[in-house]
Amino acid sequence: MFSMKQTAVYFKKIARIAIREKAWKFVVFAVIIAALVASVVGENMFTTYESTKSGFFTIVSACIWIGIFNSVQSICKEHEIIRSEYRQGMRLSSYIFANVGWQFLLCLIQSCVIFGVCLVFIDFNTEGIITSAYVEYFITIFLLTFGSAIMGIMLSSIAGNPTTAMTIMPFVLILQLIMSGVLFELSGMSKKIAYITFSKWGMSAFGSIADLNNAKYPLKISAAYPMVERLETEACYDCVAENLFTAWGWCVGLLICCIGISILSLKIKNRDS
Repeated sequence: MFSMKQTAVYFKKIARIAIREKAWKFVVFAVIIAALVASVVGENMFTTYESTKSGFFTIVSACIWIGIFNSVQSICKEHEIIRSEYRQGMRLSSYIFANVGWQFLLCLIQSCVIFGVCLVFIDFNTEGIITSAYVEYFITIFLLTFGSAIMGIMLSSIAGNPTTAMTIMPFVLILQLIMSGVLFELSGMSKKIAYITFSKWGMSAFGSIADLNNAKYPLKISAAYPMVERLETEACYDCVAENLFTAWGWCVGLLICCIGISILSLKIKNRDS
């Protein structure tokens, strides 16, 4: 059962611990990563299809990495404390939601920082699909960062200790990169697996907002071959509201699933308590 009162108590506890352990370093970390990424990809974005798509892929990768790094050790380092407090009446769902609440706040700050830094280096389009493109870009960045942080909580709940969690994390990140559909063309089972990755839906949202399929402005396939037009378009990058809402909806759905798996994992680990 879920208890709002317990959630509030544990949220305050998590916040105090985070502040004591200098949680501001995660924000500084986001600033550094965003500045590095944006400064590298910013100059060539929105000039060619190739560079624009690669730039968005880099931003998606950075958001996922920042988000999962926020929380991948948050649960596993306190398994003994969780077990002890569970015996005293703590509801595991309340504890997970307290962590989710803290990650929401942290990721919201990080997303503001990431997007703010990107605006300095990247000349984004301003016309969006349903509102300002700036708003749509920010929502996408937040969903990617927050969703990845919740995925980190899930991994932390499953892992037995911080070492195991940090060992698993690179494999999860590699899976996200591969399944984005940018590095390799996906087909068969891999195309289906991609549906449960944040990277695929992040790319779909960014591509739709930026109109990578040329509806608003021409994008040559590559600066090296300026006369070559793309022969095929990708439906997931069509500048339509359906694509954007589908991408956002999948991100929300995935993070909800991660929350559920986190709670279930803790219940299994503490079933004998």
